[in-house]
Amino acid sequence: MELTSHLQWNPVLADPTGRRQAKPRSTGKTMVIDKGLGLNAFEDLLHTSGEHMDLIKIGFGTSPLYPQPLLKRKIEMAHSFGITVYPGGTFLEVAIAQQAIDAFFDMITNLGFTGVEVSDGTIEVRRSLRSELIRRGLEEGLEVLTEYGKKGWGSTIELEELIETVTLDAELGAQLVTIEARESGVGVGIFDENGNCRDEELEQVLQSVPKPQLLLWEAPLKQQQVHLLRTLGPDVHLGNIGSQDIISLEALRRGLRSDTLSFGARKD
Repeated sequence: MELTSHLQWNPVLADPTGRRQAKPRSTGKTMVIDKGLGLNAFEDLLHTSGEHMDLIKIGFGTSPLYPQPLLKRKIEMAHSFGITVYPGGTFLEVAIAQQAIDAFFDMITNLGFTGVEVSDGTIEVRRSLRSELIRRGLEEGLEVLTEYGKKGWGSTIELEELIETVTLDAELGAQLVTIEARESGVGVGIFDENGNCRDEELEQVLQSVPKPQLLLWEAPLKQQQVHLLRTLGPDVHLGNIGSQDIISLEALRRGLRSDTLSFGARKD
């Protein structure tokens, strides 16, 4: 069989927008949620989509349910593709509730996790402890992401609280602040009971938050991804993307799908 490794797509075909950053990138990051992929499936995913993933979240509190050598190997493989891997923020909330914060950080650093998420989606976390956890993550050499929003059905964004959270988290060194939408994308945050975006709330957030480029929007459904890309542009950070949707999302970002074909429209 003839080798084709020397072949390259014309740039206007590979990225009609002409603006997609190569990794490591500062815009248009994609966070993927891993809810239990085995080692072979994970390796296949990296070889297929590794260039299109920036962050992988080992969902909720699933980290201790893996055989440790397997989890460690997954983290190592992702790191070799330039991908930050971190346990879901819910797991740190478990550690808080169980008064096992030191044990949590000891274990995730020994396993090789390269990031940590600080959240209060299920339990109440006082501001002083949230700040302490951000500092602890940075001291451990981890990339710190935080999350705003509750996971309960019907929870919405409290604008003043969000502004304060983003401002303080960023000042402490958090690289991104995730806007909660759960893995369902329905009835939480900026999405209504049908998964449609509440545009008025979205606009209020964009006009009020001092650094909207720090926001990573959880958007597990295609309709949400399309809407946010059309509204905020192809460089918006998106998260809770399913492993089966990574390349599809990348196609949306680059104007390689009907929904976003206009992104690559030529001006001449």
